[in-house]
Amino acid sequence: MKEWLTDYCLSKKGASPDYPFGPEPLVCKVGGKMFALISVDGKNNQVHISLKCDPVIAVNLREQHASVQPGYHLNKKHWNTVVVDGSLSSEDLRQMIDHSYDLVFRSLTKAAREAITALIR
Repeated sequence: MKEWLTDYCLSKKGASPDYPFGPEPLVCKVGGKMFALISVDGKNNQVHISLKCDPVIAVNLREQHASVQPGYHLNKKHWNTVVVDGSLSSEDLRQMIDHSYDLVFRSLTKAAREAITALIR
């Protein structure tokens, strides 16, 4: 599942991998800003993905899914950490990744957004 998450995150326009903390975790960025952090818990080999989220939606997701928790070592108002344990479908994860990417992409300057958009033409 980690490979699928990584491939999907890095397939987003202008997405790039970064390893600011060493070989783990993988930080996925757009325009130099993080939109996903993918890690594996060394104790139980469980994959986690942290994603930016609208604060109201973040609370909703946490209430609906035990696998969605406040962002681990991140701003808990704007970030969720999802334990990838099979309780959420691939489509649910895809939508959460898309939402995170879109929030970060929209926060970039107009020039940065246009530069990324020009890359894919």
